[in-house]
Amino acid sequence: MRFRHPDGSTVHLSYCTNVHPAETLDGVLAQLRDHCEPVRRRLGRDRLGIGLWLAKDAAHALITDPAALRGLRAELERRGLEVVTLNGFPYEGFGAQEVKYRVYKPDWADAERLAHTTDLARLLAALLPDDVTEGTISTLPLAWRTDFDEHAAAAASAALITLVERLDALEDLTGKSISVALEPEPGCTVETTADAIGPLMDLPGDRIGICIDTCHLATSFEDPETALAALAAADISVPKAQLSAALHAEHPHLPEVRDALAAFAEPRFLHQTRTLTAAGLRGTDDLGQAVAGDTLPDGGPWRAHFHVPLHAPPAAPLSSTLPVLQDILTRLVGVPEPRTRHLEVETYTWQALPAELRPRTRTQLADGIAAELTLARDLLTDLGLKELP
Repeated sequence: MRFRHPDGSTVHLSYCTNVHPAETLDGVLAQLRDHCEPVRRRLGRDRLGIGLWLAKDAAHALITDPAALRGLRAELERRGLEVVTLNGFPYEGFGAQEVKYRVYKPDWADAERLAHTTDLARLLAALLPDDVTEGTISTLPLAWRTDFDEHAAAAASAALITLVERLDALEDLTGKSISVALEPEPGCTVETTADAIGPLMDLPGDRIGICIDTCHLATSFEDPETALAALAAADISVPKAQLSAALHAEHPHLPEVRDALAAFAEPRFLHQTRTLTAAGLRGTDDLGQAVAGDTLPDGGPWRAHFHVPLHAPPAAPLSSTLPVLQDILTRLVGVPEPRTRHLEVETYTWQALPAELRPRTRTQLADGIAAELTLARDLLTDLGLKELP
C-alpha cells in the first residue's frame, strides 16, 4: 500500500511474510498464492506491499538461478504484490516448533550473516518495482548479548563496513539504493536505540541505520521522543519501522494477571519480559521465567516481547502497547518531512497466541492480517497521508 505524504514523498506500508514462514522458494510462491493475494483482495486494493522473508535456502535458490528470480518477480506482479523491504533477521528455521535463541544465529560476527545479507540486497535490487529506487532490509542487532566479546564486536564491525562497500557497489551497478537497518531487540547486544548509536557512528556513510520495531521499543520502556531525538542528534537514519504491539500487564503482582500472562508463555518463540524500576530496567529472557516466580520485580508494569495483533489487544487484565506505536508513528511520519518511508506490520505470532485466540483457518488469518493493515492505514490517513491507488 502506498501513501502520499504531505511533503510529496511516497510512504510504503506492507506486512511481513514471516507470519507464514517458508524455507524454500516453492514455499514462498505458495505464500503469495495462499496468503498474500487473499489479504490484498480483502483490502480491495489493486496493489499490496509485502515485507518478504527469504530464508537461507530460498535466497540461495534465487541468487543462483536468474530465471527463478525473474519468475518470482513476475509472480509478484501477477498477484498484485510489490516488495520494497525484506526481513533479513531470521536466517532459517523460523517455522520450527522451537525457535527461541536459534533466531539470533548466525550473528554479525559470523561471515555467513554478511554473505546472506549481501545476497538479500542483490535480490531486493532486482525485485523493487520499476518506479522505486530505494529498498530496505531489517537485520539482527549484531548478536544475542552473551558470548559477544571484543573479538566478536570487532568482527561484526568489519562485516558491516564490508556491507557498506557492497551496497555502494550495488547502487553503482543497478541504480537501486539499498539500506540495511539494525533492529534493536530486548536481550541482544543492541537492545535499545541508545545501544545502537555507538556501533553505527563508527560506520562510513549512511547505508546502515535503525529499524524501529515498536513492540521492542515498548518492551524496553524506551521513551519515543527521547529515542528519536538521540538518533537525530547522532545523525542515524531510520530506514524502516515495524509496526507491532507488545503485551502489557499493569498490575503483575495480582494472581489473576499472572494467570493471564501465563497463557502467552509458549514454547516456540522467546518472549523477553521487562519492567522499569527505580534502579533501571530489569528483565528475564522469557515470559515463563517471569510468571513462574519472583525473578522480576512486580511493583510496576511488565511488558513482554509478544507481538499481539494490532487491532485486537488482549482482554483485561492485560492490554497492548498500541499507544506507543501511535506515538512513534506520529513522530516518524506525522511531521513535515517523514523520518522513514518504509512501514511494515509484523505480527508473526498469530499461531503462538493462546489457543482460543489463534486463527483456525487461512481465511481467519487473512481476515486478521487485513484488519491490522486497515488499522495501520487509518492511523496514516489520520496523520494527513493520502492513500494512493
